[in-house]
This record gives sequence, C-alpha cells and structure tokens, in this order.
Amino acid sequence: MNADSHPARVAILGSGSIGIDLMFKVLASKNLQLAFVVGRNQHSDGLGIARSAGIETSSDGIEFLKDNAQHFDMVFDATSAAAHVVHNDFFEKSGTFAIDLTPAKLGTLCVPSINLQNIKNTQNVNLITCGGQASLPLAYALSQAVQTIDYLEVVSTISSRSAGIATRENINEYMTTTEYALGLFTGARQTKAVLNINPADPGICMQTTLYARATYQDFSLVEQRLEQMVRNVQSYVPGYQLVLQPMENNGCITLSLTVHGSGDYLPSYAGNLDIINCAAIAVAEHKYASIG
Repeated sequence: MNADSHPARVAILGSGSIGIDLMFKVLASKNLQLAFVVGRNQHSDGLGIARSAGIETSSDGIEFLKDNAQHFDMVFDATSAAAHVVHNDFFEKSGTFAIDLTPAKLGTLCVPSINLQNIKNTQNVNLITCGGQASLPLAYALSQAVQTIDYLEVVSTISSRSAGIATRENINEYMTTTEYALGLFTGARQTKAVLNINPADPGICMQTTLYARATYQDFSLVEQRLEQMVRNVQSYVPGYQLVLQPMENNGCITLSLTVHGSGDYLPSYAGNLDIINCAAIAVAEHKYASIG
C-alpha cells in the first residue's frame, strides 16, 4: 500500500490482557484500522473494554472471523499454540495474513530487528516467544561478531502477574520454540531457554540474561554490534535496555537486559507482553507498507 491507501483492517483474536494491550497499540497506529476484537467469553473484561472503546466485538471466536473474512485484511492471533494450529487452517485457506503471538512455530519466524524484510511473501508470521523477542536480537548481534557459538543459554524472568493462562499452558512450547529460534538465528551448536515466573509483589520487570561460550578475536566488535542492536530494537520497543554490559571470561560472554512496558494498557513491569506486541505492530506496519 502507498501513502494514499486506506489503513489495513485488523482483527484481534484473543481478548485477554495481551489482546487488549495490542488493541490500544493498533488504535494508535495511522496505518492500521481495528475492525474486530474477538474472544470466547462475552462477559470477559477484555471484550467489555473493547466495546467501551467503540470496537465491534464477538465472543464467537474463529467462527466469527470465518463469517466476516471479507471485512479484515490481517489478523493478530493472541490465543494459544494449540488453538493457532486450528485457526491457521482457515487463515491459510482464505489467504489471510496472520501474525501469530503464540509459540506455535507454524509460519516464518520473525524478529523485526533481524529479518523483517523476509516476511513480504509469507502468509503466516510467528513471533516466537516474549523471551525470544528479548534475547534473539542480542544473540544474533553476538553471532555476527564471533567465529562460533558452542553454547547459548537465555534465562528470562517475568512477573507472575504478567503470565496468563496461555503462557503457563504453553511452557513446553515456549522452551522448544525459543531454543529452536536461537539455533536458527545464531548457528549456535547447543541452545537452552529457561523461563522463571516470579511471584514477587509488586511485580518485577522482565529481565533476560544471555550466556554464551564462543570463539572470538575482537571483543570490542562484540560490544559495538550489541550496542547497535539495542538501538535498533529501541526503535520499536522503547523500554528495551541493556543493564549488564557484556562481560568476557575465558571465552564466555554474559550480558543482561530488561524490558519496561510502554503502559498502553498493561503495567510497565509487563515488558514480556509489551515486547511481543510491539513486534507484532512492527510486522503489521511493514506488511502494510509492502502491499501494492
């Protein structure tokens, strides 16, 4: 679409906290027009908030989208990995561009700061996991500055308050999808992903630590690549911040980052949800710009 085109019509499937935060991000976009917010419970808080914002809602889930396929151009699926597998059967048959916020790992895996240009001709874009969106930019930057990565481990800690039912039910998919993406984007010979859900009150901000055993010649190049990547991510995730500068010790590199949410709907400590929603908007905006 060019500058004279109409905004892309968007449907959000999933009316939990992540779907409603995404709703406010879509409403703030000049290139996206929110058509529907769709859930499964007509009495849910999320659908109530959407209705109060003047958005058309439905509690009929995917069946509503099937009946209204001609009224939206793309869909954000913020349900669960198992549900997305079922949903995408319809999205694929109808030619609907789907942005998957679950760890279903069906479509093209995307981290906007790494491979946004690769989604132009794909029908389904998978945003991996929140930990993946946080760690992969720096893991990829690291891989570009070293010769080999023998082992790569990422440990993400999130607040219990920002870990909903879908997150807890998809823990296994979270691990396997994040580990797969780490290997895919970095070429690391062995990968490991860990997710800690912290019950502290008040809620703690998302923090992710990367640990790598690597072969490298110029550690200053590692620092430069990481610094540039942080700036790249901050262009679409303002709360992304490196809090522990990379440290080296006998071929081992350690660094840590935090993600503060933008507060569109969720509290600022829910950076894990904010970063995947910001990535979703970046993908949708890029798709809008590439159409026509």
